Amino acid sequence: MMEVYQLLGDIKLEFDDSHLNYDKETYQRELDLDNATVQIKYTVDGVEFSRDYFASNPDQVMVTKISGSKPGSVSFTVYLDSKLDHHCKTNSESQIIMEGHCPEKRIPPQVYADDKPKGIQFSAVLDLKISKGNGIVHILDDGKLRVEGSDWAILLLVASSSFDGPFTKPSDSKKDPTSDSLNVLKSISNLSYFDLYAHHLDDYQNLFRRVSLRFSKSSRSVVCPKKNQDGRVPTTAERIKSFQMDEDPSLVELLFQFGRYLLISSSRPGTQVANLQGIWNKDLEPKWEYVYIPFLLFFSFSLACVIITWIVTGSVTSVLSSAPHLNINLEMNYWPSLPCNLSECQEPLFDFLSSLSVNGRKTAEVRVNYETSGWVVHHKSDIWAKSSADAGDVDWALWPMGGAWLCVHLWEHYTYTMDIDFLKDKAYPLLKGCGLFLLDWLIEGKGGYLETNPSTSPEHDFIAPDGNRASVSYSSTMDMAIIKEIFSVIVSAAEVLDKNEDDLVKRVRKAQSRLYPTKVAKDGSIMEWAQDFQDPDVHHRHLSHLFGLFPGHTMTIESMPDLCKAAENTLHKRGWPLLFSYIFIILPGEEGPGWSTMWKAALWARLHDSEHSYRMVKHLIYFVDPDHEKAFKGGIYSNLFAAHPPFQIDANFGFTAAVAEMLVQSTLEDLYLLPALPRDNWGNGCVEGLVARGGVTVNICWKEGNLHRLGLWLKNQKSWRRFRLHYREAMVSVNLSCETMYTYNGRLDCVNTYSLL
Repeated sequence: MMEVYQLLGDIKLEFDDSHLNYDKETYQRELDLDNATVQIKYTVDGVEFSRDYFASNPDQVMVTKISGSKPGSVSFTVYLDSKLDHHCKTNSESQIIMEGHCPEKRIPPQVYADDKPKGIQFSAVLDLKISKGNGIVHILDDGKLRVEGSDWAILLLVASSSFDGPFTKPSDSKKDPTSDSLNVLKSISNLSYFDLYAHHLDDYQNLFRRVSLRFSKSSRSVVCPKKNQDGRVPTTAERIKSFQMDEDPSLVELLFQFGRYLLISSSRPGTQVANLQGIWNKDLEPKWEYVYIPFLLFFSFSLACVIITWIVTGSVTSVLSSAPHLNINLEMNYWPSLPCNLSECQEPLFDFLSSLSVNGRKTAEVRVNYETSGWVVHHKSDIWAKSSADAGDVDWALWPMGGAWLCVHLWEHYTYTMDIDFLKDKAYPLLKGCGLFLLDWLIEGKGGYLETNPSTSPEHDFIAPDGNRASVSYSSTMDMAIIKEIFSVIVSAAEVLDKNEDDLVKRVRKAQSRLYPTKVAKDGSIMEWAQDFQDPDVHHRHLSHLFGLFPGHTMTIESMPDLCKAAENTLHKRGWPLLFSYIFIILPGEEGPGWSTMWKAALWARLHDSEHSYRMVKHLIYFVDPDHEKAFKGGIYSNLFAAHPPFQIDANFGFTAAVAEMLVQSTLEDLYLLPALPRDNWGNGCVEGLVARGGVTVNICWKEGNLHRLGLWLKNQKSWRRFRLHYREAMVSVNLSCETMYTYNGRLDCVNTYSLL
């Protein structure tokens, strides 16, 4: 059984009853993506109150500043709370300490599992500072503090747990969470609020400001007003609700950057991987049970009797986080990391993959499982790096390709960063173990082909010859596509590392030509299984049999036009929007979860089909009311979180990756410019800071749907690289030297160069 994410706790603020009578017209709440800061403002009897929040990754602290425009106007009670077994105490007139523990085992919904806890221990320390001269702090019963008559108050929250890695049992951990938290507070004790904020900004903006994106419609399109009829700037919810009519390109910009913000805030060196609800999960029993225990998740703020729940922003390290399902969701979370210039955010994924390989080797070797060499991971995992098959329906539980799919990210990291030390020391050893398992797992089938058996296509069934639904066959298209991708990666990595004569590489090369091929069904679509079975759900959410097109690279327009045509037919078969008399109609197949919609957007982009790719983008951006949501229908909540429903963050990341794919595509030798640009909807625009394979940073500007200016530069490379630039029907070969900016016009003529040194 997989262990799940648990909530550490809440900060609760209680104001006096006068705050219930705030001027509703003055209430503002915003998240500034450029500085990863939340601000709330409202007025009570002429006094403006504000609350500012940020989470600092470099200083490992969550910061809240409460202030009023009138001296001495800030008064409130603060305390900590948790849904888990815990106790609180005041350490002084300025500190609250909360200590607690998780149950040894998950026994839903019981959280007080036994009197001698063996589960993970946790601690949170709240440090309170108020203005000098004005204000006083009272110590109340039950671990509460009361602030009265201050000009402002600053709350510093630090938390820790006893988690000591996936291979240390909670009962064996020697870590002291309270001591660790107090040491962090001590390390920042001499830093002012402005020092902390400056550290936070420097750390966050170094990542976030690498990429800028600006869209506007073509002059042929109708431009809608940015303000409501009453002159107000529309709320985010209003903008989402109106998107199906106005198709505001600035909302696409916002969602694109929101995905980058979420990845920066949830996946940093030293954290766990980004997962489906991630550090924004709010439930002890999260949907799909994907997750485990975080650093700190939610603040619940009390405005007198009104509870306001706010999601923590910023990028504080998650002490315990999780991994979602490995049959699309975890991988999609990291799709934007490389093209959107956030390669550092992948580090937790590779740390997790290393842990999975350790347990996965045991799973592969055990006689009752596979009795193979190498390592294997299945569909579900958790913070303890679970690698074995989980209990559940065979169509998702018995799927030994999870680790192999994750290994594709290793090679992708190299192709974008050209970091040969990473390839040699981190990637190749993991790829080798993965390859060894796949070689042993393959068996010889009919016609001398190498096949997988048993085999499933994630979460999908077929109609067996006897008329019953079934899910287990042999050589599913996804199995074979992932194996083809991994074998291709191993061969390519071996060439870079001069390992062509290694026994593994020789075995892989010999096996490549014998792998069961991708086949086309009678209806012209890609077959999902080795046989042309009847599909009981042609609008199924998964597009597993199109892996080779995206995110894989074994199926390309240039090398396999016939299969790409079949892939196009497959997407139509899965369900697609039709245009009748200029009315946008969604067929049943498009009413899928957000992540599925974004996978389709990326697939259409890889086919250079801007119309259908944009339709998928448009389909995601419709408003979902959490009180009236419908499962598997997709959409966006008012806070821009993507809906499955319920909330799943993978579609947010998938959206950012799909937009990048519409603007730039690449191989190590080729760069495709604006391959799926919707020329009317995003007719004018600029994107700066995207990254292409080969380590090229790309800046593109276009006007009225046509390329206007292109900038390219190589960073941190020792020599030069040769690329082929593709724009529509034109192709130009160029040589790029490192640390030199090259500028091209719309005809791909080089018009300027200058050194970046």
